[in-house]
Order: sequence, then C-alpha cells, then structure tokens
Amino acid sequence: MSDVTRSLNTDYYLLEEMLSDEEREIRDKVRAFADREVIPVINEYWDKAEFPFELIPKVAELNIAGTTIKGYGCPGMSQLAAGIVAIEMGRGDGSLSTFLGVHSGLAMGTIHMLGSEEQRQRWLPEMARLEKIGAWGLTEPTHGSDTVALETSAKREGDEYVINGEKRWIGNATFADYVIIWARDVEDGQVKGFVVEKGAEGYPEGYSTELITGKMGKRAVWQPDITLENVRVPVENKLEGANSFKDVNKVLIATRGGAAWESVGHAVASYEAALTYAKERVQFGKPIASFQIVQHNLANMLAEITSMQLVCFRMAELREQGKMSGPMASLAKMNNARKGKLVCEMARDILGGNGILLEYHVARHLTDMEIVYTYEGTDTIQSLIVGRDVTGISAFA
Repeated sequence: MSDVTRSLNTDYYLLEEMLSDEEREIRDKVRAFADREVIPVINEYWDKAEFPFELIPKVAELNIAGTTIKGYGCPGMSQLAAGIVAIEMGRGDGSLSTFLGVHSGLAMGTIHMLGSEEQRQRWLPEMARLEKIGAWGLTEPTHGSDTVALETSAKREGDEYVINGEKRWIGNATFADYVIIWARDVEDGQVKGFVVEKGAEGYPEGYSTELITGKMGKRAVWQPDITLENVRVPVENKLEGANSFKDVNKVLIATRGGAAWESVGHAVASYEAALTYAKERVQFGKPIASFQIVQHNLANMLAEITSMQLVCFRMAELREQGKMSGPMASLAKMNNARKGKLVCEMARDILGGNGILLEYHVARHLTDMEIVYTYEGTDTIQSLIVGRDVTGISAFA
C-alpha cells in the first residue's frame, strides 16, 4: 500500500493486499506517472480543450497498451492489473484515460478479438508501442443508444469496400492511424468491421473529421464527427471475425467494465482532494474536517468507493474465470458510474466555492464523471439490460 493510499484511506478494506507483486508494480508505475506527469499539467490542456500529445511517448514507456493481450508486444497482464491501470489513469485524468481506453481497449481489443492472425500481426505490435494510434467508430449522429440500427454502409467492389456514412463522438479519430469503422454490408445487411488506415499521405480520399467543441467534460480528449464519402478500404482490412452486430456486442461486453474501473479512479481522486482540503480549510476557528456533517459526508464517500472497489475486484475474478456476462458488466458500469458521480458531487460540496476551480481538480473529475455516466451505454440502457436479464422480458422499444 502506497503512502498516499495509507494516509488518505482510499483502500479501506485492504483490497490491495490481494495484488500480486507484478500487479503492485504496475499500479505503482501508473500511479507515479499520473502524479508526476499528468496531474501537474493536465488542467491547462483541459481548460484549453487541447490534447496532451507530449504525454503519448511517456505512456508508451509504461508498456500498458493492450493490457491483457498476450503476445504482439503487449504486456499480457491480468484482468485485475488491467483494472488497476484504469483506476490510476482515471485518478490522474479522464481525458487521458479515454484516449488509452479507446486505443488499447476498443481498437486493440477489437483487432485481437475479431481480427485474423495476419491482421493481429500487422497492426497490434505498433499499437502496443503507441507508434500507431487506434480509434473505434460505432456511434452515429442519429444512433447512440440504438447503434444496432446504424446506417453507415459498406459495399464490396472488386478488391475493395466502399464505405459511406457518418460517425459521432469517435475519440482519437482526428489523428489515429487505424480507425475501426462499423458499417452495414449492403449485400447481406450485416454489420461488419473495417480498418481505415492513415497512410504516409494522410487518410483515404473521402474521410474527414470535424472536432466536437464546447464540451463540459473530457475536454482534453478529441472526439470528432467523422464523414465517410465513398471511402475505399482494401478487402484485407475487413476484420475477419467481425460479421454481425453480435460481434460488436462481444467487444462492448469485454470493454464496458473499463468504465466501472475508471469511475473508481475519479471517485478516489475527488475523495482524496476533499479529505485533504477538509483537514486544511479552517472556518469558525477550526478545520472543517472537525464538523459532523463533513465527517458524515466523507464516511459516505468512502463507503461508496469501497463498494465500487469490491464490485471491480470481483468482476476481475469473474473475467479470469470466463464467467463474466453482458448483464454483469452492465450492472458494474451502472453501479459504479452512478456512485462515482455521487462521490464527485459530494467532494465538490465539501470544497464549497473552491470546488469549481480547476486548481483543486474536483471540478474536472466531476464533469468527466458526467461523461462516464453516459458513455459505454447510458445508465438507463444499462438498467434495461439488467432488467431484461432478471425478468426475461425486454423493455426496449
């Protein structure tokens, strides 16, 4: 247990005693990276809505891209270690966490899960070194929660597929080297996955992006709209195992837990900031940490964090055992995003007016948690997935 964790009591049930030496080493190096490299600079990037490109080589040095993938230059870490990475990245900053989650979890994870061996060998090693960056395009302007109805089309013409359509909220897509685009094959009506490659001369003709601006959270990660007008993709760039929306769901189920882990990171960061502030802030002649209502709120925040941690640690065990289901992942995301948002709100309340200032970090985590609450499936959608599982009745329209 690190000095920070011990002094601020964010591991109240001593869950980190369950970590192996390797998992502890991964935790420590990502935590140190967040403390030394991310937190001191991220507020300026966040405030200006600029992406911290300078940090990418430093993330590469951590050797964490690809997390649980074995081979292809990836670290092949345990499910628990992968979750710890998400916590520590979230504790540092949500925008950088999303950048890595899209690149490592969605893009690399999809290629590993649904690509052929040749495709894995072709793309994953460079992505593991972060020499090439990935993006993942499913959501469309008119299809968010109902992405199963996506309208982007792909038509085979000889040795190429011609893709037409629009995508929205596609993290990294303004600069990514490999953009996975999900499109409906006009021949059989099935949703399939295609890798649009950025070459030495840029993106293929017809591929364009427009950065979404004015965001209230996750401001330092770039999430543009994509327009695809007769974009030609070689047949060999169609992911071999991506042949229906069921395959999309395999990826979503595998990655959805990442949002649950990230939520812990935001909650821990906000709790640590609130506890430190409460001990130092003097009002009415004494630290506000001595007031009953502040201690009551801190205790409740810690209880929420502990329950979130317990869900995540059990989720890691279930994944290792191959027992993790889609509804289980939905319950974890729903529970932790909801609780994480609450903890950040309570931290902002303890800081009073200072809680809205970036220099205290809580405002950034609070607004970033608003985004986590929505992405990877909204709270309502997750509840309907769980509801369908426990009742056997679908409530989806």
